[in-house]
Amino acid sequence: MVYALFFLGFVLLIFGANGLVDGASSLAKRFNISDLVIGLTIVALGTSTPELVVSVLAGLSGKTDIAIGNVVGSNLFNSLFILGLAAILSPVNVQHNTVWKEIPLMLLAAIVLSFLVNDALISGAATSEVTRVDGLILLSFFAVFMYYIVDMARNDPSPTEEIKPMPVWKAVLFLVLGLGGLVLGGQWIVAGAVEMARTVGMSESVIGLTIISAGTSLPELATSVVAAYKKNSDIAIGNVVGSNIFNIFFILGISATISPVTFNPAMNFDVIFNVIVSIFIFIFLFTGKGRRIDRWEGIVFMLAYVGYVSYLIYNQ
Repeated sequence: MVYALFFLGFVLLIFGANGLVDGASSLAKRFNISDLVIGLTIVALGTSTPELVVSVLAGLSGKTDIAIGNVVGSNLFNSLFILGLAAILSPVNVQHNTVWKEIPLMLLAAIVLSFLVNDALISGAATSEVTRVDGLILLSFFAVFMYYIVDMARNDPSPTEEIKPMPVWKAVLFLVLGLGGLVLGGQWIVAGAVEMARTVGMSESVIGLTIISAGTSLPELATSVVAAYKKNSDIAIGNVVGSNIFNIFFILGISATISPVTFNPAMNFDVIFNVIVSIFIFIFLFTGKGRRIDRWEGIVFMLAYVGYVSYLIYNQ
C-alpha cells in the first residue's frame, strides 16, 4: 500500500500543480492581471510546485537528504536527461541572452549551493546545513533573477501564456483541489520514499536524487520534449535552465527559510557533479556550428545520466 501511495502521490502532485496553475491563472485574469505577468509568476512557479512541496515537506519531517537530493537530482535530470533527449530529437539552438546570462546564472546557482552546504569544510563547523540566513541569501538571488526576467519581458511584451478564464466557482475548485493534491501527494511521496529506502536498502539521498527528482521533473520533461519535437528551441532550453535556477534559488531557499536543512557530506559528489554538468552545458555551446546543443552532445548527456545513476546504485 505504501508503494502504491508513493506512485499515486506523483499523479496527485502533477495534476495538483496543473489544477493550481489553471485555477490561480483564471482568478488572476479576472482581476485584469496581464497574461505576461501571470505567465512570469503563477505559471512559471506552478511548474516547480512539485519539487517545492516535496522538499518543504521532507525538510519539515527531518528527511533533509530527500529535500536536498530532490533539488540537486532534479537539476541533474533536467540538464542531462531532459536536455539530452531534447537535443537528440532536434538540435537545440540557444539565443545570445541564454548563452551569456541565463546559463551563467544557472552555473552561479550550482556554485553558490556548493559553498552554502559545506560549512564543515569551509569554516570548520561541526555540521553543515543550509540555514535560514542561507535560505534568505538564495531568495535574494532569486529576486535578482525575477527582476531580470521581468525586465526582459518588458522589452518583449508578447504574452508568455494564453490564459483562458473560467467561472469563478470552477477556478476556486481547481485551486482548492490543486493545493490538496499537492499536499497529499507530497506527503505520500516522502513517506513512501522513507519506507522504500528502509525496505530496499537504498539511502534516502539516493531515492531523492533518482526516483523522486525524476518524478517531480515530469512537467519539465513533457514541456521540453514537446518543444523539441516542434523545433521550438527557446522553450526547450529555457525550461531546463529556468527550472534549475528556480530549484536552487527559490525551492531550496524557501525550504531552508521555513526549516534549516542539514547537509550530508556524502552528497558533495552530487553537488560538485551538478557544477561540472553546468560548465559542460556552457562549453558545448561553443563546439560545432553555431550556439547550440547538437545530437551527439545530447547522446553524451544521456549516457552521462545513465552512468551517474548506475554509480549511485552501485555505491550503495
